[in-house]
Amino acid sequence: MSKTDCKAAQEMTEAMETTMQRLQERFLAISEQLESRMDQMGTRIDDLEKNVTELMTQAGMEDKASPK
Repeated sequence: MSKTDCKAAQEMTEAMETTMQRLQERFLAISEQLESRMDQMGTRIDDLEKNVTELMTQAGMEDKASPK
């Protein structure tokens, strides 16, 4: 390989490493955002379940809705 070919290969390798590093950073950031949003959704679902249970209790439907 000539010096020019060797330098081009090295530059290509560095460019690919930089690109892969950026992709990894973006993937980690998106993963963290997704995990956070899933936690928020879980909290919202829990709150919704509590509210529905409270409403059913207030309406006197608790005994009818829960199978025994």
